[in-house]
Amino acid sequence: MSVRIVVGQGSCGLAAGAADVYAAIEQLLDASTPATLGITGCIGLCYLEPIVDIYDAQGALHRCVRVKPEDAQAIADAVRTQDYSLLGALLIEKEDEAFLTKQTRIALRHCGVIDPESIEDYIAHDGYQALEKVLKTMTPEQVIEEIKISGLAGRGGAGFPTWFKWNAARSSAGEEKYLICNADEGDPGAFMDRAVLESDPHNLIEGMLIAAYAMGAREAVVYVRAEYPLAIVRLSAAIDASRERGYLGDHILGTDFSCSIRIKAGAGAFVCGEETALIESLEGNRGMPRLKPPFPAESGYWQKPSNINNVETFANVSWILLNGGPAFAAMGTENSKGTKVFAVTGKVRRGGLVEIPMGKTLRDVIFDIAGGIRDGREFKAVQLGGPSGGCVPAALLDTVIDYKNLSATGAIMGSGGMVVMDDTTCMVGIAKFFLEFTTKESCGKCVHCRIGTKRLSEILERIVSGNGREGDVELLEELCSSVKDGALCGLGQTAPNPILTTIRYFRNEYDAHIREKKCPAGQCKPLLTYAIDAEKCIGCGACARKCPVGAISGELKKPHTVDAEKCIRCGSCQSACRFGAVRVD
Repeated sequence: MSVRIVVGQGSCGLAAGAADVYAAIEQLLDASTPATLGITGCIGLCYLEPIVDIYDAQGALHRCVRVKPEDAQAIADAVRTQDYSLLGALLIEKEDEAFLTKQTRIALRHCGVIDPESIEDYIAHDGYQALEKVLKTMTPEQVIEEIKISGLAGRGGAGFPTWFKWNAARSSAGEEKYLICNADEGDPGAFMDRAVLESDPHNLIEGMLIAAYAMGAREAVVYVRAEYPLAIVRLSAAIDASRERGYLGDHILGTDFSCSIRIKAGAGAFVCGEETALIESLEGNRGMPRLKPPFPAESGYWQKPSNINNVETFANVSWILLNGGPAFAAMGTENSKGTKVFAVTGKVRRGGLVEIPMGKTLRDVIFDIAGGIRDGREFKAVQLGGPSGGCVPAALLDTVIDYKNLSATGAIMGSGGMVVMDDTTCMVGIAKFFLEFTTKESCGKCVHCRIGTKRLSEILERIVSGNGREGDVELLEELCSSVKDGALCGLGQTAPNPILTTIRYFRNEYDAHIREKKCPAGQCKPLLTYAIDAEKCIGCGACARKCPVGAISGELKKPHTVDAEKCIRCGSCQSACRFGAVRVD
């Protein structure tokens, strides 16, 4: 067995310099260094990129992390001598290995393992076996029943039963039906779908073909955001390769089933996460939700029966059909089956992609897998479900991860974004950030969302600017209720969640901003006051020299002072002081 060197080349790896690492290794490979060099996608260890995996002659894995081009020589020497101790500090540490070993991977099972640009590699890892099983031994009704048994729910956010949507589209009258994959991943901090598209595109194709067979569709479309160029390139290549091998097109695998798949690169509007808005965009219109009913299963793309699922949903399908619905249903909780992928970002020590069975707790993900809060800070909250989700506080860290329990906190599962915050985070500021996002992303079709989110954002801006007044919190709650009840689609209906959850769990921070004109987290500049501790100040003048507006004065070797009227609260003085004399009140 020859030695294989594999360089991770997902977007995270490439951003960290993986292409240069690949080129440096390639230059050193010669007859004296017998090894093949290849690529793979993102394995989820985003904080350790660039990653180079070396499979030795016995098939054992030696994983190198944070690799630089200058490390290529050590890799080449280790391969040539078969002495992998030469890799030294490049080798992954055990606690980082635990990031992966504590996960259960189904949707991500091939990510960072196979070459995403090789259909042969996918086939070698049981690729397209589920499709062949389905087309040659199962009826569409049996496929839908297997998905029903599995308990697979849509992973795009709402958690609606997948089998029901497939069956509804199949049962609708008409021969012309469409299958659509929503790959328009718009949540800040979310990159789960991108990883699958870049790292395992054939898995998406296989899952979509099985769904198309089940519902009776001959045409499928992947609506992917144009900001994912690598994903588009690799998915396009995978579609071409699948067509050449007979997995796409007419009479697939010699059966009567025919289906094509094409890509639509969209503008990436957040509102296109709503299925009817996505359909409008696909038809060449502005992405704006339609009134329902009729639902897409009855009248969707070009007014034909249609079904929409997101990337992660389809990524589970081939595994379920190959291993059986009961195997998937055996994982998870009573109301939420299988696994769920999360993009863990923010103030954690180990950020990246995490796939765990439903039923694990937030503590399991944030502390056991992601390693807890970095820099020794305290955990404060986690934002779940993106702008449409909510903030869950430290007191609820042991909340079970499933649709029912997360909803009870005021948050939602969403597509899987998990933004972790420490004690330096201002919760009023976080609510403001997400409301500004949803305000800008509102399509403007309904008044409650178009105007309501704008008014909410304005009130939050007033509070963080130090101009909050008594009754603002109650006004926020009243407006939130009106927006939730009156908005046409899910964007507006869920936009108030960040406000409502931060008020629910962090009311004291709102009160401090409004009544005391203070930001407890020390983040809202208009509410900060910079001062110099006379007992600690030695009068070196470093702070005065760094101040861009001349707000600091004092004699050499004597305590200095800050002119509050001139101070612009930029923090330059605090950064310049080596004695901790500058404090923020």
